[in-house]
Amino acid sequence: MKIAIVCYPTFGGSGVVATELGIALASRGHEVHFITYKQPVRLELLSNRIHFHEVHVPEYPLFHYQPYELALSSKLVDTVKAFGIELLHVHYAIPHAYAGYMAKKILEEDGIHIPMITTLHGTDITLVGNHPFYKPAVTFSINKSDIVTSVSENLKQKTLDFFEITKEIEVVPNFIDESKYSTSFTDCQRSLMAEDHEKIITHISNFRKVKHIPDVIQTFFGIQKEIPAKLIMVGEGPEKEGAELLVEQLGITDKVVFLGNSNEIDRILCFSDLFLLPSKSESFGLAALEAMINRTPVISSNTGGIPEVNVHGVSGYLSDERDVADMVKNALSILKDEETLNTFKENAHKVARKFDIKNVLPLYEALYERAYKENYKSTY
Repeated sequence: MKIAIVCYPTFGGSGVVATELGIALASRGHEVHFITYKQPVRLELLSNRIHFHEVHVPEYPLFHYQPYELALSSKLVDTVKAFGIELLHVHYAIPHAYAGYMAKKILEEDGIHIPMITTLHGTDITLVGNHPFYKPAVTFSINKSDIVTSVSENLKQKTLDFFEITKEIEVVPNFIDESKYSTSFTDCQRSLMAEDHEKIITHISNFRKVKHIPDVIQTFFGIQKEIPAKLIMVGEGPEKEGAELLVEQLGITDKVVFLGNSNEIDRILCFSDLFLLPSKSESFGLAALEAMINRTPVISSNTGGIPEVNVHGVSGYLSDERDVADMVKNALSILKDEETLNTFKENAHKVARKFDIKNVLPLYEALYERAYKENYKSTY
């Protein structure tokens, strides 16, 4: 099948999932076309089955804000016509589903009928989409999609609570490709980050307020009071400067390393002992899943879709949001001795394997086939 995937090309979870999905689909014989404003960060190789089409947005003095949705719709129309695309899979309700619907209507003028699947990832529903300015457009875009999926049961319920949805929402969880992760790197040099007697704690995010970055620092501060430890902070974002200041104020500058964005998450996690995710909300918790597949237990909040990924007392522990003291206690209970730590490491890996792409990809392929057949029946 010829599939067009529309996503954000950034380090965020939705972009990573969309890119990995496209790569996996290509390995199964599908022809995949990524359509976005920049080549996705995880899309390293193009081939005869993987293509990238850049959306250019011309700048005109008339527009205070450049009309990306208009440029994207036009690019979708051109790509569908040029390459015979058979299905659109858009990630994020706005602007992608909105632009996808407009492309569908334009194509229908030329007698081309193409189904569209919309995958909801989180902030398109809980933050941006629920804003009064965007709510009507999000509702419309979801209801006009041929098939709608969400990455967790929690996000599905929030979508149904926030919007007047007339479409069935199918839950297809986020995933990881187990074959791409290994904890046996010959260059996994733990000594570069910490001494042999120190535990390595890691946090990976886009450093937004929703991630509760100060709680990451305070949790680590409590941990390092009891055991020797280092904290690795991976990512960039608006809360990073404040985090660096807090680290300085707490006097732990020598114990915290800020690495910025990285394409080598698995190499960082291969020597991590614990992962911190005290977010206000996570639609799924992809960062936690990536930690777990690398045998890194997770200390997290119990909000959003995280409990669907991080199993309390098995792959890590869940705490109430902002309960730093409980997170410190739970972290220390895992790190207290090597036997306990190793048990949690193996359990985290076992839980994560349930979300391997081999188990999730067939769910998407079944939806593609259904959408294609239903579109064919309605057209002829």
